[in-house]
Amino acid sequence: MNMRNSLVPAAALLALLLSACGGGSSSSAPTASTPVPPSSSLVRVSEASPYAAGCGGTGGTSYQDAEVEPYIAINPGNPSNLVAAWQQDRWSTGGAHGLVAGSSTDGGKTWKEHTLPLSVCAGGSKANGGDFERASDPWVSISPNGDAYLISISFSGDTLQPGSSGAVLVSRSADGGASWSDAATLIRDGASAFNDKESITADPTDSHFVYAVWDRLTTDNHGAAMFARTTDGGATWEKAVAIYDPGVNNQTIGNEIVVASDGTVLDVFEEIDDTSSNTDSNATLRIITSADHGATWSTPTTIADNLAVGTVDPNSGQPIRSGSGLPQAAAGPGGMLAVVWEDGRFSGGYHDDIAYASSKDDGAHWSKPVEINSVHATPAFTPTVAILGDGTIGVSYFDFRNNAGGTDLPTDYWFTSSTDGTHWSEQHISGPFDMTLAPDAEGLFVGDYQALGKVGSTFVPFFVQTDDAGTDDRTDAFYLPPQPRPLVATHRISRVSLAVETPAPSSGFRHRVHENIMRVLRDEDPVWDTIRAQRQSQHQPPMD
Repeated sequence: MNMRNSLVPAAALLALLLSACGGGSSSSAPTASTPVPPSSSLVRVSEASPYAAGCGGTGGTSYQDAEVEPYIAINPGNPSNLVAAWQQDRWSTGGAHGLVAGSSTDGGKTWKEHTLPLSVCAGGSKANGGDFERASDPWVSISPNGDAYLISISFSGDTLQPGSSGAVLVSRSADGGASWSDAATLIRDGASAFNDKESITADPTDSHFVYAVWDRLTTDNHGAAMFARTTDGGATWEKAVAIYDPGVNNQTIGNEIVVASDGTVLDVFEEIDDTSSNTDSNATLRIITSADHGATWSTPTTIADNLAVGTVDPNSGQPIRSGSGLPQAAAGPGGMLAVVWEDGRFSGGYHDDIAYASSKDDGAHWSKPVEINSVHATPAFTPTVAILGDGTIGVSYFDFRNNAGGTDLPTDYWFTSSTDGTHWSEQHISGPFDMTLAPDAEGLFVGDYQALGKVGSTFVPFFVQTDDAGTDDRTDAFYLPPQPRPLVATHRISRVSLAVETPAPSSGFRHRVHENIMRVLRDEDPVWDTIRAQRQSQHQPPMD
């Protein structure tokens, strides 16, 4: 990887913020944001839940009014139009009452909320295709023509158990997110399969094409990457197909489509191999590419091993359900690609840091991973990446640097940027907030991904944090509008990241990686222990 010593341009920087909450909006009409201190421009996007507390089945704890797992898209033809989505009323045992979309027509100053018929709580039915108890994993993307696409994993019952069902559903908006169509069903399964961790990407060069990708776990112990596309702007969707199957007892997870500057379509994912093993499952970040809008795909290229060990509350040991196991990717100019993820290699397996790797040739070759979070002594987790048109890289993430021990867990959200992948300039987005107030869904949970958009020459984060309201309103989604600041006011190199040889993981380190892989799979599927026992009883050697 060629390194250039250059400073980050001022236009790529975010303003330093306090942790005050911004204003929200009405679910029926735009309203002015609640006044906030002049030193902060943070806007609260989410409001009280539009869903009844008793809807959506039973089983587990429902955290009413809790929002988690946000995503955002900016209209490429009208940057004042933003569309966001999140899970609403998270369940401890998976999914939420439903998904909610937020739309803004004034650059994120005010927002309107909209329910989507992707679960029964939001009006889903057999007639409109949304007859599922719960919905999860929202992702949203906007085509060059302004059409927005929102995707959901919707499901009923216990995964892979008798009577269960699930689907990948897409709703489209042709009016900036103000109204949404009934669901288009990309795939629907009964108890023999479970579709998980989907994402959707509108082709930035052609509004006819939109791509959806996810992993599909089956009772015959496969976890292929599944793909579906529309070639007519959402009027119809082609039948979902497997584009990569790593073989029996193995699976993909965290599939995300990005489109390179030359139009190449790329699927970045984590491959988890030999999950029937008791001790030595492996995780690898990989990429496959398509030069024909997803009609055919290459064999995989390896980006790096994922040596994540997971994150826990350092005060109590309670698990934090972070983005471990879910790489985040972005494409930039001139064949540039960037991937970020959690990794334990820089601490010798003691905790996770934020790893970054890049490619300059559309993913054919990759740099060695480097650590980019500025405080090495504390866990850093759930990174998100975006790239501006001039090649400036932006990454947001959480860490615990302000934790001093105690019953609460002060957590901050940070942003770091670089023009060369070596020199990084960090700024504070929000916090500290108390992570212990978050919903407990196989660990304290604000989402295993957050969002980082871009408006012109500025990065704009969209994220979830806990509220001072405590258990009555545990979390909300927040947006930071563009905040360019003069270079002299904010710029400071906080880390120089150079690729260095790290020692081979010890057996203890490898075991922690394995245990984290098991936690990631259990987080995504509460009946994972049952699936794992089945795989062990039917174990076959992994396919070549």
